Amino acid sequence: MRKGGKNRRRGKNENESEKRELVFKEDGQEYAQVIKMLGNGRLEAMCFDGVKRLCHIRGKLRKKVWINTSDIILVGLRDYQDNKADVILKYNADEARSLKAYGELPEHAKINETDTFGPGDDDEIQFDDIGDDDEDIDDVTSTDQILLSLSGVHV
Repeated sequence: MRKGGKNRRRGKNENESEKRELVFKEDGQEYAQVIKMLGNGRLEAMCFDGVKRLCHIRGKLRKKVWINTSDIILVGLRDYQDNKADVILKYNADEARSLKAYGELPEHAKINETDTFGPGDDDEIQFDDIGDDDEDIDDVTSTDQILLSLSGVHV
């Protein structure tokens, strides 16, 4: 039974501002952009070689590196399954911009567009007027008038 506050478990030290060396793709690897998170450590990614692949997040990255849609990742291709790959590394926005500047990523690659609710993405809901509703309102008002006249109130 503990008393006092000294032995409480401390949180991890996060030094994300620390610069790391830019990793380029090698043989059997490809750059990709995350299309959809599937859960259970899996995601769907569009590789920049034009193939859509089902990717598995390896154990080293799980619960340590959070991957979201439209992130740029490095995947390891499988020799025996072309439509599946393994996530090796997630690039942050600065690294992805550097890769684009070096010509590693194609020009059409969209970087740092995780803002899904931006000013240009207004999917407004449009309500149409349906003519049947007016008839229902008329029926209700005539019913109310009958009830009011039965109760002795003159309209």
